[in-house]
Amino acid sequence: MDPHGWWVLGIQIILLVILAPPIGMHLARVLEGRPHVLSPVTGGLERLLLRAAGIAADEEMSWMAYAGAFLSFSLVSVLVLYAMQRLQAILPLDLAGLPGVPAHLAFNTAVSFVTNTNWQSYSGEQTMSIFTQCAGLAVQNFLSAASGIAVAAAVIRGFARRSAGTLGSFWVDLARSTVHLLLPLAVVLAIALVSQGVVQSFRGEARVRLIEAGHTAQGAPRGEQRIPLGPVASQIAIKQLGTNGGGYFNANSAHPLENPTPLANALETLAILLLPAAMCFTFGEMVRDRRQGAAIFAAMLLLLIAAAIPCILAEQSRDPRLAAMHVADGGSLQHPTGNMEGKEARFGTAETAIWAVWTSAASNGSVNGMLDSFTPLGGLVPMVLIQLGEVVFGGVGSGLYGMLIFALVAVFMAGLMVGRTPEYLGKKIEAFEIKMAALVILLPSVAVQVGAAFAVMSPAGSSSISNPGPHGFSQVLYAFSSAANNNGSAFAGLNAATPFYDIALGLAMLAGRFWVAIPALALAGALVKRPRLEAGAGTLPTHTPLFVALLAAIVVIVGALTFFPALALGPIAEHLQLLSLAITPLAAGGVR
Repeated sequence: MDPHGWWVLGIQIILLVILAPPIGMHLARVLEGRPHVLSPVTGGLERLLLRAAGIAADEEMSWMAYAGAFLSFSLVSVLVLYAMQRLQAILPLDLAGLPGVPAHLAFNTAVSFVTNTNWQSYSGEQTMSIFTQCAGLAVQNFLSAASGIAVAAAVIRGFARRSAGTLGSFWVDLARSTVHLLLPLAVVLAIALVSQGVVQSFRGEARVRLIEAGHTAQGAPRGEQRIPLGPVASQIAIKQLGTNGGGYFNANSAHPLENPTPLANALETLAILLLPAAMCFTFGEMVRDRRQGAAIFAAMLLLLIAAAIPCILAEQSRDPRLAAMHVADGGSLQHPTGNMEGKEARFGTAETAIWAVWTSAASNGSVNGMLDSFTPLGGLVPMVLIQLGEVVFGGVGSGLYGMLIFALVAVFMAGLMVGRTPEYLGKKIEAFEIKMAALVILLPSVAVQVGAAFAVMSPAGSSSISNPGPHGFSQVLYAFSSAANNNGSAFAGLNAATPFYDIALGLAMLAGRFWVAIPALALAGALVKRPRLEAGAGTLPTHTPLFVALLAAIVVIVGALTFFPALALGPIAEHLQLLSLAITPLAAGGVR
């Protein structure tokens, strides 16, 4: 890795370590209803929303009522967003005269944004009106992130409370996380992005005179270019902070109107992991043991760094076929080398690879380069991060409760080794909790592998593959991994804008969101009723470096056992194929 790559990686990690704890502490105060620095400004808005909805601030719910509220709110959100897309031609602010979105695409998009996946089988500027982007997609960017925070808050209360029967109120948690956390941070980030040149306008388009006149595809003369505009900065801010990832433009954060400068790129990169990392410290604060939150954060950070370094090195290395031809590979910061295919010159290989790792470690899915053009090993890293279950920070809220499930598995395994009933934070872990943990871990992986297998075997699925062989399989495997784990990024060489993929991936998104959240809430409902036991001589400390290493190892082992056969057919086979082409003697046919 060149020095620039090391500096960028180091600065991003340092900023994350500095900013995550205070934001996490702030969120803990918000969720517990305690006064905080923003209370004089945002407190009135919270009270207004709760009063309008007829919700009492001290309302409490059982886990089943909490899950019912979460599911019903998500269902209504899907229906409203679906209707908004279908009817956008008769709704306001359709300045480009766009038609209603086709039914299968509207279903996929509605499910995608409500489940915090933000998979996009469409070109944003050519498909969605300003009204749909603002009132539909941007609103769901807030609400889907707030829903994830709410579920995580309920799971944390399951560990924190003693002999209780309730987990808080979904509606109160939803309102508080939106008003006191997501909205203020999004406003600040949006203003910062506008200062860097990110567009924020309700004009439909700008017309720019061309320096050199050209011709259209039909041969007609053309002297100007039409550039789509819109309220981009406001949507980009919450897309990053809420680990949503849905871009306003088709090129996502590689587009110069979404991500124009190195500073904008740095801010957006940091925003991807900021709130998932902060949630670790929210956990430590709410269970009244900050060491526990720090341990979860350390395990996530360890896995993140272990993924970032090989991905950057893979993208900064020469293509082995060029090396076989003895092609020189000099370069500088101004003229980056390595695998520059599919990357913006203003970012280069290191910053693009870091973004890819960040966005797949979180369930963000935004991109500032094309993953389909990564090297086989470079593309392997983000795919594996997604397949680990989106727990290396993961989505806002969902990443935390996913990692807590792995923590239960870790203490269960440790308990089996020493012959003791496993405990975590003073709560005994029994058969029901392990069954729920197994559901959380296994169900998304089933959706990934069954969906990918069906797609490559069916004509409707295989016809969308742009590359035959291992890379084509990687495209399909990545798509279902991304959907079932609510990530949203893609190997863009796959044509997913078909009824088959819109429906299949939509079902995978639903499974990845609700088949994980509901068992997690059921687990919290069981734990919250139990007394909290004092630690004894045989209790496994869960805040030590040993436990951090154990937790990280469990995540990697489970992921490797689950997905290695599929990965061997995709990126690993492609890498071996690439090496075999590189060592083919030039006299026997040259580099192909």
